[in-house]
Amino acid sequence: MAYEHILVETRGSVGLIILNRPKAMNALCADLAREIAEAVDAYEADDAIGALVVTGSEKAFCAGADIKEMQSKSYMDVYKEDFITVNWERLSQCRKPVIAAVAGYALGGGCEFAMMCDFILAAENAKFGQPEILIGTIPGAGGTQRLPRFIGKAKAMEMALTGRMMDAEEAERAGLVSRIVPADELVDEAVATAEKIANLSQPIVMLAKESVNRAYETTLAEGIRFERRVFHSTFSTEDQKEGMSAFAEKRTAEFKHR
Repeated sequence: MAYEHILVETRGSVGLIILNRPKAMNALCADLAREIAEAVDAYEADDAIGALVVTGSEKAFCAGADIKEMQSKSYMDVYKEDFITVNWERLSQCRKPVIAAVAGYALGGGCEFAMMCDFILAAENAKFGQPEILIGTIPGAGGTQRLPRFIGKAKAMEMALTGRMMDAEEAERAGLVSRIVPADELVDEAVATAEKIANLSQPIVMLAKESVNRAYETTLAEGIRFERRVFHSTFSTEDQKEGMSAFAEKRTAEFKHR
């Protein structure tokens, strides 16, 4: 399928989605969100794809939502169309693992977009921020909810109230970023990491992802109970039998994704 605002590539068992609005620093607009949702749908339906990588350019992962698109909207406009909800959250709903490879600016909707992924690999020049307060509004795609869960209330509150940007080193220390990678190696490293995940048992990977995400949505006791039941369920899969047999026999497991 041909897209106007994104590029897509398949690298082995990894689906790569590249934001491609260079003149707007990859700002998120309705059409871009729709195209991303369509690409995620296609990769999710493809059994040959085990993981996804989302990235932008070296200058900007995504500079935020497109202000020109939304500045004239009224309250009733955004309410009736459920602005942002439609298509924008598709990444967070993907069952397959999604890695954000962030270089340059990830601001506002761009920061929120990266947080919808399962983890973030950042180039040394990456900068994260929620500057909505500077234009008379607040984060609307999860910035006041996901960011405190990732980096704690104090830093999230400061960023939301001042618009201060966080560089890659601070983001890694705070827990927003998994690892920092040289900019010229960022996409290749993200794809290699995704490929490693994709070569494991796909259903087991999805169960692991679901279990970790459960930690943010329930109490510890309920989360432990959920994890235990999911762990038990893995013993019904062919891949669990193959994985443990391969370990005992000192050979490489050949997962069938069943």
